[in-house]
Amino acid sequence: MAQSRVLVVNNGTLSLKQLRGRFEELGSATDVVDAASVPARLDGRHQAVVLSGTKVRAYDTEFYKPLIDLVMTSKVPVFGICGGMQIIAVSQGGRLAEGPQRVGGYDVEVDTEEPLFTHVKPTVTVFHRHTLYLQEAPAGFRSIGRSEHAPVEFLRSDDGRIHGAQAHVEFRSDGREILRGFAELYR
Repeated sequence: MAQSRVLVVNNGTLSLKQLRGRFEELGSATDVVDAASVPARLDGRHQAVVLSGTKVRAYDTEFYKPLIDLVMTSKVPVFGICGGMQIIAVSQGGRLAEGPQRVGGYDVEVDTEEPLFTHVKPTVTVFHRHTLYLQEAPAGFRSIGRSEHAPVEFLRSDDGRIHGAQAHVEFRSDGREILRGFAELYR
């Protein structure tokens, strides 16, 4: 069987090397494009799409329109990380709000019946580096993880194809195991 490939959309993350490294540890090759260079459609080479975090622009739906079009129309699993999740959620009507600045490891309760969380316990410790929080899942999505400061730490589309994480799952062991659960969705 050929090695699976993940298209990583770099939205300006500071941790691209770590993110790519996690997928490579899990046996997937990665190709990187920036948000302004996403293809209109996948050509069959990629079995999944990952949207990295970003420092700005989650509300800039015009800038992200090609990316959102790709995410919403592709048939492969999608995972938005931090700002990547926020871009998806805002494009679907989600609302972000300022909250306390969190940097470091924080506990999150997850719905363990979700395939994304196959390899973790009901409480995970994940890495945060942000101040914006999704307040509720937009229509067509639901919260599958929550914490004291964020009612939507993890997000899933109703069809199970699109996932999101408020946390930077490219860090910490629980994050790696969540990415392992995601990788099992596209293999």
